[in-house]
Amino acid sequence: MTPQATDSDISDPTAETVRTANSTWWLVAGASLISMGLAAYEIVPASVTPLIQESLQVGPTAAGLLVGVMFGTAVVVSLPAGAALDRTNSRTAMALAVGILFIAGVWGWRAGRRGQYEAIIASRVLGGAAYVVVWNAGIDMVSRAVDGPHRATAVGIFTASGPVGFALGQGTGPLIAHRFGWPAVFLAFIGPALVGLVVFWPASRGHGGSRGDAPSLREFGAVLRSPSVWLVGVLGFLGYALYLFVNSWGSSYLTQGLDFSLAVSGLVVAVFPAVGVLSRISGGLISDRVFDGRRRPVVLWSFGLAAPLLLGFTRFRSLALLIAVLLLIGFAVQLTLGLSFTYVRELVDPRVAATAVAFQTSIGLAGAFVAPIAGGAVVNRAGFEPAFLLAGAVAVAGIIVAWQAPEPGRQ
Repeated sequence: MTPQATDSDISDPTAETVRTANSTWWLVAGASLISMGLAAYEIVPASVTPLIQESLQVGPTAAGLLVGVMFGTAVVVSLPAGAALDRTNSRTAMALAVGILFIAGVWGWRAGRRGQYEAIIASRVLGGAAYVVVWNAGIDMVSRAVDGPHRATAVGIFTASGPVGFALGQGTGPLIAHRFGWPAVFLAFIGPALVGLVVFWPASRGHGGSRGDAPSLREFGAVLRSPSVWLVGVLGFLGYALYLFVNSWGSSYLTQGLDFSLAVSGLVVAVFPAVGVLSRISGGLISDRVFDGRRRPVVLWSFGLAAPLLLGFTRFRSLALLIAVLLLIGFAVQLTLGLSFTYVRELVDPRVAATAVAFQTSIGLAGAFVAPIAGGAVVNRAGFEPAFLLAGAVAVAGIIVAWQAPEPGRQ
């Protein structure tokens, strides 16, 4: 007589699906926490610049380089890192990057205590390499772990770790420096990254492996030759340029152009990046749910809303109105910043998706690097009004480029 199967002998597909889904979202949470720690590490010297200048006896340009060098490193390292990720295990790369952050943080702390400016810069270059690996590998793994109908939403959640980390670094950096000395800011955010790795590592088991045979050089070249990839890359460049322009010169305009106090100006402009937490998640959610997975309509709305507000920005005088306008501009611009990484990887073969994401990171951060410098040159030569008009023209260019960009799967 054949024994009857018991409940324990029969697997429950529904339960297995729930377990898989839970594991996937823990992967997203862990990767986001790692990225948040690295983003806080990236921005935190800006919150204690006066202390750094006084301690190291350096000027504002040299102090600013402690942040800027990480953007420059990311521009250079991103594409080689993406090419390597397509040939290696992204999960392992994430863990190695957290280890590199630990080394960079300890190195920067020791160099700061000894007053060694050049060594601090070198440690920040190392940290910048770790950050771009985490960013590219995180987007790659989240995109592969989450299915199509929810992919852009999950990637949006991951990319929101950037503004969250910026807020964490800016808000807590002075407190850490006051209690432990300013060099401690280089150590402080290793903790969140390590906690994120503890969450990420078990949840990511089975994810992140290379996709069979390594992609050929011809396949890599096809990414860089693709007009569609370049169009989305330009959208990222324009979006990041607008994001950094307003972040860099918005407060100065309110202080020098409208005679607000520095404290009030800083608080007003702070709403601009802060709204990115909502915006970067919403971009993917709107694309997935409202536009049935289409990406281009969201990007068109992004630049279409930002353009008239930037063109007319210097006409607003009311504090309440300026806050509302900055919220809207910040929300609009960052819709593109969150969505563009999902957008670009869907335009290429999955075997070279990490390369496409790395390309998007590199060209986007190039916009972030150039915009504050170009904006400052225009402000110095012509004033704030022409500078914001130029920013509005950049947003109009974004509309034109977005109109030409293809939909994934509809090329």
